[in-house]
Amino acid sequence: MAISITVEKMIKDLGLEVVVEAKEKIPITTIDINRPGLQLDGYYKHFAYERVQVMGMVETSFFNSLSDELKYERADRLLSYAIPCLIVTRGLDIRPEIINAAQKYGRYLLRTTEESTKFINRLINYLNEELAPRITLHGVLVDVYGLGILILGESGIGKSETALELVKRGHRLVADDAVEIRKVGENTLVGSAPELIRHFIEIRGIGILDVKNLYGVGAIRNSKEIDMIVQLEEWQEGKYYDRLGLEDEYMEIMGINRPKLTIPVRPGRNLAIIMEVAAMNHRQKTMGYNAAQELNRRLLQQIDSGEEG
Repeated sequence: MAISITVEKMIKDLGLEVVVEAKEKIPITTIDINRPGLQLDGYYKHFAYERVQVMGMVETSFFNSLSDELKYERADRLLSYAIPCLIVTRGLDIRPEIINAAQKYGRYLLRTTEESTKFINRLINYLNEELAPRITLHGVLVDVYGLGILILGESGIGKSETALELVKRGHRLVADDAVEIRKVGENTLVGSAPELIRHFIEIRGIGILDVKNLYGVGAIRNSKEIDMIVQLEEWQEGKYYDRLGLEDEYMEIMGINRPKLTIPVRPGRNLAIIMEVAAMNHRQKTMGYNAAQELNRRLLQQIDSGEEG
């Protein structure tokens, strides 16, 4: 099923003025936009009417230069197509021919005070996020030292308790239980919580907690890019666990690989501190320093020196 958003949601999120409200609600299904300069000149071959239409200073000036007869004809034809909406930028005055045509065909006619280039950039970024491919995973997403850590594991393993301890230590909760992950661009994964459970966390034995009300707005984030993944699992005697960190493990989400750590859980381990150290260590690696490789280099150097002696 194709991903889409409603024009009403876009109006609310971007703060647009409604000049004419639509009778037929046509969803937005593409991040591309169209500036209908050619259409106002009468050229409709390959008209991408399924896109959001944006009229700036150039299109408005050209339309105003037309004769009254052409103004009526061009506005009527443009808005006869099933466009999601027509947005006029810069707070420009809208000719009555356009308003009348929008009312006649029941199309959304909107306006913003922003300049065309700035608004189009903001609109494309907005649509790119809203229409991005997405999945929902059972887990917890936290912001630790500016890094987005997706915590995965079986129910009852301690994901939410770890997130709560991190919040107490000054970090931020993004999502608990269900994490909506969007693929934004070629190599970016952004996680957020479903609106219904945003800012809530479930702690077994206590129930549902509102993190925003308990700890303040500084304890939550609405969304965060996912930088790494931590898999919590019950400690298994005899199972091999990487003790040096020389072996890089990754997890693929929607075709994008993210570094993954598997952390065994058993009584006495402070998972919140481990998450903090994991975040700092990951940042060091991205900056070119790998402690495990440095230790390995020193060991090899000592072995070489011993052999030479």
